[in-house]
Amino acid sequence: MHFIDDLTRFIPKNDQEKNDKEIMLGQIAKNPEGILLRDCLLMHMTASSIILNRDKTKTLMAYHNIYKSWAWTGGHADGEGDLKRVAVKEAREETGVRTLEPILDEPVSCEILHVLPHMKKGKYVGLHLHFNLTYAFIGDENEPLAVKEDENAHVGWLPIDRLHEYVSEPFMIPIYRKILDRIV
Repeated sequence: MHFIDDLTRFIPKNDQEKNDKEIMLGQIAKNPEGILLRDCLLMHMTASSIILNRDKTKTLMAYHNIYKSWAWTGGHADGEGDLKRVAVKEAREETGVRTLEPILDEPVSCEILHVLPHMKKGKYVGLHLHFNLTYAFIGDENEPLAVKEDENAHVGWLPIDRLHEYVSEPFMIPIYRKILDRIV
């Protein structure tokens, strides 16, 4: 399974990633196929994208309806073992951008993210964890953008040096900063 290879080869750059990678690999070993599905209610695999403009001064983000915050793009594996493919698919669906050039072929970071209970499409979703791999891309900021109304309210290129003014989830700012410091 491609995601296991990506995570196994990933070299942690801090204690958070070292700990998260160890936990993720341990849980994946117990349920390597099931963890790709949302049916694994406590934890499941997700993929996210950090998309930069060519000058690496802006990042493409969406204003997320559930989290009420500007956020990276991404989503659930839903059975797909190639998480880079998931990251690209979700980025295109959530922003309308078509051109995505990988900055790296491998994940730029890994993290375990908590998801608070919420309602989605009229159904209750309980507290759970996202075992996330993040991929980095260059996007074309001249391409037309499109909102995916069932997930986000706005899409835009935000200045990376002012993300703290847009992101209302304080625990995400260090994650974005860590990733941006690696690729800018």
